[in-house]
Amino acid sequence: MSNKGQNTEKDTLNKESLNAEETTNTADSQNECNETTSQGESVETVETLKAELEALKDKYLRTVAEFDNYKKRTLKEKTELILNGSEKTVTTFLPILDDMERAIANAGKAKDITAVEEGWELIYNKFIKQLDSIGVKKIETNDADFDVDYHEAVAMVPGMGDDKKGKVIDCVQTGYTLNDKVIRHAKVAVGQ
Repeated sequence: MSNKGQNTEKDTLNKESLNAEETTNTADSQNECNETTSQGESVETVETLKAELEALKDKYLRTVAEFDNYKKRTLKEKTELILNGSEKTVTTFLPILDDMERAIANAGKAKDITAVEEGWELIYNKFIKQLDSIGVKKIETNDADFDVDYHEAVAMVPGMGDDKKGKVIDCVQTGYTLNDKVIRHAKVAVGQ
C-alpha cells in the first residue's frame, strides 16, 4: 500500500501540476491574444499618429510658403510705392505745366500785357487748387500769434507796440502743410 499510496499521491500531484500548466497555458494564450490585440491597437494608433503628423507637417509647410510669398509680395508693393508714389502728384500737375508752356509760347505774341497777367493768374489759381486737392495747404500768417510749430522767426521787429508783441508782422516766405504735417515752416518777422 505504501507504493500504491505514493503513486496515488504522485498521480494527484501530476494531475494538479497538469491542471496548473493548462491554466497557465490558457492564461498565456489569453495574454498572447490580449498582446496581439494590444499590438494591433498600438499599430493602428501609431499609424493614426503618423497620418496626423504628416497632415500637420504639410499644413506647416504650406503656411511657411504662404507667409514667404506674402513677404515677397509686400516687399514688391512697397518698392513700387516708393518708386511710383509720386505718380499721382505728377499727373496732377501736368495740365498746369501744359498751360505754362502755352503761356510762354504766346507771351511774345501778346499785344495786351493785361491778358498775359490774367493768364498767369489763372495758371496760379489752378496750381493752388491742385495743391489743395492733394492736401497741401498754405500756413496763414496774417495777424497770427508766433507759433514755433508753424513759423520760423527770421527777424525781430522792435517798437511795434504791446499789441504786436509776439505777433507775426510780416511773412518773408510762405509755409505749407501736407495733410496737417508741416513740410515747410513760414519764415516770418515777429514783433518785439
